[in-house]
Amino acid sequence: MDIPYHLAIIMDGNGRWAEKRMLPRIAGHREGAKSVRRVVEECRRLGVGYLTLYAFSTENWGRPRGEVEALMRLLEQFLREETPQMVANGIRFNVIGDMQRLPEAVRQEITAARKKTADCHEMVLTLALSYGGRDEIARAARRLAVEIEEGRLDSQDIDENTFSGRLDTADLPDPDLLIRTSGEKRISNFLLWQLAYSELVFSEAHWPEFGGTELRAAFEEFSRRKRRFGLLRAKTEKGLSVGGR
Repeated sequence: MDIPYHLAIIMDGNGRWAEKRMLPRIAGHREGAKSVRRVVEECRRLGVGYLTLYAFSTENWGRPRGEVEALMRLLEQFLREETPQMVANGIRFNVIGDMQRLPEAVRQEITAARKKTADCHEMVLTLALSYGGRDEIARAARRLAVEIEEGRLDSQDIDENTFSGRLDTADLPDPDLLIRTSGEKRISNFLLWQLAYSELVFSEAHWPEFGGTELRAAFEEFSRRKRRFGLLRAKTEKGLSVGGR
């Protein structure tokens, strides 16, 4: 079984999981936090190098105020409780997104978790918080514009590598595999630049139901994929070479 070096996950279905059980939506988010713990532990055990989770999008700010406030409290609690486990398991904590929109208490927990896990090198766990792919690209473009205005960069020197270096993910490799749960088949403004050649796997399980069995099934599917990155695939039979994506 091939293990992706960088795994990205869109954690979808907390609310639907709760609604099916006649529970408040926040109950689904609490169960989803348990799935985060399970998946982080399994990824660490299997040898995933980078795990990036879509936790809260820029669009999620438009949800009912009570749900957003409950999510922020749950996030604050999760960071406080899980940081010691990240340290113990050699997991470095990272965040991408527009941090300025997050509550001060959450930003403090993020800063503390980053500081305490700074010397961990076994796996990098990144939470995408207040994150949107288009917003990230726009912010990267503004950074480049400022550098050009200040004379630190010539527009002719901008290429894909230059642009990638101004994204939130500048220090991360592009994902090898994206998993989305809950049966939806779209990427919902997540890592628009970085997913250009990632493999995509869609799971029918709602996120609170997702665990080691579902993760390994996705990895098995990933192992069957032939990644060519737009190049030709050599065909050994009869010495032929055929193209394809």
